Amino acid sequence: QVQLVESGGGLVQPGGSLRLSCAASGIIFSIYTMGWYRQAPGKQRELVATITSGRITTYADSVKGRFTMSRDNAKNTVYLQMNSLKPEDTAVYYCHCQKQGGYWGQGTQVTVPS
Repeated sequence: QVQLVESGGGLVQPGGSLRLSCAASGIIFSIYTMGWYRQAPGKQRELVATITSGRITTYADSVKGRFTMSRDNAKNTVYLQMNSLKPEDTAVYYCHCQKQGGYWGQGTQVTVPS
């Protein structure tokens, strides 16, 4: 079955950087659009970034210029490089695969204290 496993979250000071990873299994990874979403306490889950099979990326306005999404099809892994982190980036970050029905990882916590 499809499995998505995120890693790389943690506590980082404002202005710092983190790189999230999402390792996929159970799918032909290279053909699917992948996404990163996040959910802050008391808020709805929101889209952060997506990357297509052709490596076309899109970003939420709130992270443009600070976050970069990439993929390594040989490793069945997507990444989210997060720079210039702000307290408002604090959330659980989820990996998503746009395979029919949609699949989610378990999430990884990112905390940027104010």
